[in-house]
Amino acid sequence: MFEEAQYFAPVAAQADGSVVVELSASHPGFADPVYRARRNAIAKLAVDYRPGTPIPAAQYTEQEHEVWAMVSRELAVKHATYATAEYLDGVERLGLPAERIPQLEEVSRLLEPLTGFRYLPAAGLVPLRDFYGVLADGFFHSTQYIRHHSVPFYTPEPDVVHEVIGHANALASSRYAALYRLAGQAARRVEGEEALEFVSKVFWFTLEFGVMAERGELRAYGAGILSSYGEIEEFRAMDIRPLDLAAMGTTHYDITKYQDVLFRADSLEHLEDVVGGFWDTCDDDSIAKLLAAAV
Repeated sequence: MFEEAQYFAPVAAQADGSVVVELSASHPGFADPVYRARRNAIAKLAVDYRPGTPIPAAQYTEQEHEVWAMVSRELAVKHATYATAEYLDGVERLGLPAERIPQLEEVSRLLEPLTGFRYLPAAGLVPLRDFYGVLADGFFHSTQYIRHHSVPFYTPEPDVVHEVIGHANALASSRYAALYRLAGQAARRVEGEEALEFVSKVFWFTLEFGVMAERGELRAYGAGILSSYGEIEEFRAMDIRPLDLAAMGTTHYDITKYQDVLFRADSLEHLEDVVGGFWDTCDDDSIAKLLAAAV
């Protein structure tokens, strides 16, 4: 999940055992008491989860399944035009249901035989070191709630559409999954917070918002682009820069708007060599040198 805590709805456990998700006044579901109750109940599933046990099933409503079906159908059309071949192969291998929201335990059962990855439920923000660290072990933290039905093609925070359509399809690729694991190993290896932030920014500009030259055009492999109905139509018009570790690790970004700076890999092999190679070997000293070079 993303690193900016201020863009996540804070989750608070109450003395009586209940859980409250604090939505901002600008959130599409703020004035909807039914949606807010649903968010609280779904967040409690993650708060109460115990590692090593099956992920509790969220009891989704028909309206929520309809949102998933609508977004899934429209994204599938756009993926055919804008997604990389490796991502599309992952879509075929994973075979997510298109007409209903899959449970995270179900996603894990589909994914594990392919690349060994399993999902973990998250109520909201997961600390950077925890989120990235478990990638090394083949685990991915995911929210379970879905966006408000009034704006099916928009979410102010990562929901199950982003976490599953965006990331699970990528994790079904052995080559992309290997990059996720390398990012996790890097997050565990570095000690300083500055180095960890650098690792996370490289992840942001690649596995979240990465683009790649393929078949003579620009295609997306980042989960943030591939799960966004609007952004997937706009990314080719952004400021596209060559893949550059120092630049990615130091470039500021704003999670509240479309990403206007993107970094292009020349091929999947190029991504693996540059970014995979970095995550495979980086430490605090090597990252300090990259930071110094970027000044």
